Amino acid sequence: MSTVPPLVEVHDLKKHFPVSSGMVFRRAKGSVRAVDGISFDIAPGETLGLVGESGCGKTTAGRTLLALYPPTSGSVLIDGLDVCTVKGREMMAVRRKAQMIFQDPYASLNPRWTVNAIVSEPLHVHKLVSGRRQQTDRVVELLELVGLNARHLNRFPHEFSGGQRQRIGIARALACDPLFLVCDEPISALDVSIQAQVINLLEDLQDRLGLTYLFIAHDLSMVRHLCDRVAVMYLGLMVELADRDELYENPRHPYTQSLLSAVPVPDPKKERARQRMILTGEVPSPINPPGGCRFHPRCPIAKEHCSKLVPVWREIEPDHWVACHEAL
Repeated sequence: MSTVPPLVEVHDLKKHFPVSSGMVFRRAKGSVRAVDGISFDIAPGETLGLVGESGCGKTTAGRTLLALYPPTSGSVLIDGLDVCTVKGREMMAVRRKAQMIFQDPYASLNPRWTVNAIVSEPLHVHKLVSGRRQQTDRVVELLELVGLNARHLNRFPHEFSGGQRQRIGIARALACDPLFLVCDEPISALDVSIQAQVINLLEDLQDRLGLTYLFIAHDLSMVRHLCDRVAVMYLGLMVELADRDELYENPRHPYTQSLLSAVPVPDPKKERARQRMILTGEVPSPINPPGGCRFHPRCPIAKEHCSKLVPVWREIEPDHWVACHEAL
């Protein structure tokens, strides 16, 4: 294990959204337990992948990490600053250290602002430039860093392709020289032909700037290509965490096994020979998750105790963590 202190430390992070009923007299009806107690850390320069099916809490976890959603409980330390408790100037310091690349480049950019205004906004908020000339020089530098140039300064978002818009979003995220980026499915809204270009750009920026990533994604083959470690979420909880190659070659949790069995294999013979693990049933509601192991209603190897006892988050092998009663 590395002796370098983690840049990001997350401990028992929870985010619950209250649910109410009634139009006039709102009555509490429980809460959506979108993130229900996750813990992990990320070392400087590392890329941690966060995967799971839609609705498992990946995006909520990423946004709560940066206090875009106020956490219900738990702690998040980014370079020593507790995101869950800081306010005012300290929160501004957090914003300089950590930024987000959003999933939809069509929705995350203000359609009424020029590229110059979009990318320069963090420079003004954090008082990083003095004067219009310095601002323009810095914006051009950022655009060139992501593969655009000065000709794009005074254009509006609708004049760009999806891939170019995402590059503008990346330039905006880099404006205040952050240490940590949460990448919330940054390629899922792009054409397949453009996805590899954006991934290559993120890898190049990480090498040049020493960035640390939390990479949230659905595409498991892309996660294996980009990430150092991979965490798997199911219904608000983490069920497995391991080194990339260890997780893909030796998955221990049945949910991880089912996810990986759905990844296409380019070799037709291997594809025909391998056994698919198809889950039955629907994902339970996060308002009223099942007792015991949350995966047990869909698990092909569940035993009677799985419905009664919550599995312990344990290290089954060095740096390979899993929450499953039956994992050996």
